[in-house]
Amino acid sequence: MTNLWPLRFRELADRSLLFADDAGGFFKSNVNFLDRYAFDDLTSSDKEFLREGGHSYDAQFDLQWTSFAYRWARRQSKAQVLNYVILVPTLRCNLACGYCQVSRAPETARGFDWSDETLKAVLAFLETIEGQEIKIEFQGGEPLLRLDLLEAVRNFCRTRFSSAQFVVCTNLQRLDEAAWAFLEPDDTFISTSLDGDQETHERQRTHDRARTTTFFSNLEAAVARYPEGKISALPTVDVLAPPDFDALLDSYEKYGIRSVYLRPINHQGFARKLDQGENAVGRWNEIHADFIDLLIERNHRTGRFMEEYYFSQCLKRVLHFGADNHVDIRNPNFFAADYIVVDHDGRFYPTDEARMLSRIGRIDLSIGDVMSGIDRSKVQTLNSGAFNHFDPDCIHCAYQPFCGTDVVDDISRYGRIDLPRHETWFCGRHLALFDKVFEVIYRQDEASRASVAAWLGIANWDSSMVAVHS
Repeated sequence: MTNLWPLRFRELADRSLLFADDAGGFFKSNVNFLDRYAFDDLTSSDKEFLREGGHSYDAQFDLQWTSFAYRWARRQSKAQVLNYVILVPTLRCNLACGYCQVSRAPETARGFDWSDETLKAVLAFLETIEGQEIKIEFQGGEPLLRLDLLEAVRNFCRTRFSSAQFVVCTNLQRLDEAAWAFLEPDDTFISTSLDGDQETHERQRTHDRARTTTFFSNLEAAVARYPEGKISALPTVDVLAPPDFDALLDSYEKYGIRSVYLRPINHQGFARKLDQGENAVGRWNEIHADFIDLLIERNHRTGRFMEEYYFSQCLKRVLHFGADNHVDIRNPNFFAADYIVVDHDGRFYPTDEARMLSRIGRIDLSIGDVMSGIDRSKVQTLNSGAFNHFDPDCIHCAYQPFCGTDVVDDISRYGRIDLPRHETWFCGRHLALFDKVFEVIYRQDEASRASVAAWLGIANWDSSMVAVHS
């Protein structure tokens, strides 16, 4: 007897239907197949196609069942040992960006840096981490304002761990010789914000010609001084005033940055006050989809392949097992497992966005502090919503095997985590993202195939690699 694994379906822009099973096996078909499937009237050709694609199994063959269970298990994110720590040694900053999501403190403010006691407790916490690998991301504020704290952490980790990597998230506004020397070693990387050309960057971030000139001068100096791959950058996009994306890509390519993580203004910190208008998620989805098309055309024209980082992650999530490095598309997305945040006051947070919510007094999502340890009871409460397997909307969605959850964003925007999924920003954004992923991988043109291959890191891509059934 042949049994079918349940199939979910979604109509795509070309009116075809995408079908997917619980393990992420998928194919395109049409409404005629849907009718046959729904009314238990499958043809022998249908049954053969489903059997060959792993969408059905014969009761007497345990191997088919085991194969499906194996593929389903590979789709699940597995809790790892803690090896990634975001540290905020200071919340003070020497810029005042209008869309600041962390609610930074003025540079001259007091009480927003680690104390000596907090530093000692942070190092003691790092000492307890299992394993011999660690990645430290210094955030702020502007972390280079407390170079002494960064040096203390790096010196400790180099001794404590056999493999240590450090990322400094900096606005590159003020770099003296001590800062240049700190950034020099091969184990230390730079992450900055680059919103496009100089006009766009000044309008959104520096608000001052002299500061803008300083930023680009320091960026150019860093690119000249350090090898390619040491510097990464992120643009923040205002959906009401998006930049010229050709100019943005020109800027990134000029500085040897091939990966662009296009981000909307975050609904956090001071940025919450910015009115993005009605249907902001719809406008964002249109902007992002157009950007992907621009990238594909540009890559084909120039032969120099650039990517939109998050789109590439979603593409890999669909086509690869274990592609869950980005937390938003992990499932389950357990908190305080392989990464954690330590704020300027020594308090632990499950995510960077969670500390931002606490900063504005919206809700306290802290999960302990470096003095007393992690409060596992609060972590367990947050983890109750850290997976989409039983969500009443997600269980009917064709993209459920590839998608994740964002409890903190739901709390930030709606003050609750049980809003119908399709009414949330997270769902609206990811439905459109995966629509675009499947549109692109089923395209027949050479330009799309070339970019998909580059983004997947393979020699070539052909649409025959994804299944279609009539």
